[in-house]
Parts: sequence; structure tokens; C-alpha cells
Amino acid sequence: MAGDERRQQLLQVAMRLFSEKGFSGTTTKEIAQSAGVSEATVFKHFSNKDELYSAILDQKACDRDFSNPFEKIADHIAAKDDFGVFYTMALNALDKHDQDENFLRLMMHSALEGHDLARIFFENFVFEVYEFLGSYIHQRQADGAFREVEPRVVVRSFIGMFVHHSLNNILWDRERKILKISNEEAAREFATIILQGIKK
Repeated sequence: MAGDERRQQLLQVAMRLFSEKGFSGTTTKEIAQSAGVSEATVFKHFSNKDELYSAILDQKACDRDFSNPFEKIADHIAAKDDFGVFYTMALNALDKHDQDENFLRLMMHSALEGHDLARIFFENFVFEVYEFLGSYIHQRQADGAFREVEPRVVVRSFIGMFVHHSLNNILWDRERKILKISNEEAAREFATIILQGIKK
């Protein structure tokens, strides 16, 4: 396996193990065994576990949806298409959670362990979502379209809907016994609920 391919394989294995056992509960030896290589091979690509963690975040930062999470809603923003903004953001997030369950689990472990990865991700991504969507809500309030309510409360309520939905599906209710709907249906309902609460 070429160097870049091996590095990518180690990243994928490490992310899976970190998401299952946390940072503290995962050893480089376990990563090596799961990847079918020696521990020395792991250290050839990453000097320690912290570097592996950082590399996972760097990889995510290069992901188009993470580096520019608002690209898919730019046209809706420009047109002041409120439903399009909220629906598209929710659907994109739900699809990303489905496609990358390990990363969501990893963020949970990182936050519980107080690891820098969770803080860095929050500061570089989550905070930006609050700022961007909060600014849009503030502008629509100035337009007279939305009720006067703290924009960040709206953002938190909205994010809470789809993050809780994903966590239920991924962590607790994988068989969808409580609620079995498509991501499209869920995004449509979440957008409708939030807009019914803030539109004049």
C-alpha cells in the first residue's frame, strides 16, 4: 500500500476506534492491529495519538461541506427563501450524519473527554453556523418577516432538532422504532416547525 493510502487507512481505522472507545480508551497498538500493520508503521505516519486526532480534524476541514457549509444555501439566502434556507441546512446535516456516523460519535467522545478536538471543531464550525444563520435571522427580522426573538435561540432550537434526531437514530434507536421517516421528510418538518414559530 502506498504511503498516502496507508495514511488514509490509518485515519479511517483510528476514527472508527476513537468513535467506539474514545481517545483515552484507544491505544496505538489497537489501531495498528485493526489496520493489519505494526505499531511502528503507525508511528511512521503519526508521531502520537494527538497527531492522529488532529489529522482527522484536518481531513474534515478539507471536506467541502465542512469548509463551506453555507455553499448549498447561498441561492436561498440571496432570494430570501426562508424555507429553502432551513430545509437545505437540515437536510445537508442529516445526510452528512448518515454518511459519517463515526465522526458524530467521535465528537461526542471528544466533548465528554474534554479533548481539544471538540473545542476546535466547535470554534471552527459550530460557532460559524451560529454566526451565519443568526445573521440571516436578524436580517429577516429587520425586513419585518420574522418575529423579534433572540436569533441564537432560534439557531440553537433549529440545530437541536436535527442533531437530536441524528443522535437518536445513530445511538439509541437504530431500528427507528420511535420515528421512521426519511431525511427529506424530517428536514421539511423541522424547517416548517421553526418557521411557524418565528414568522410573523
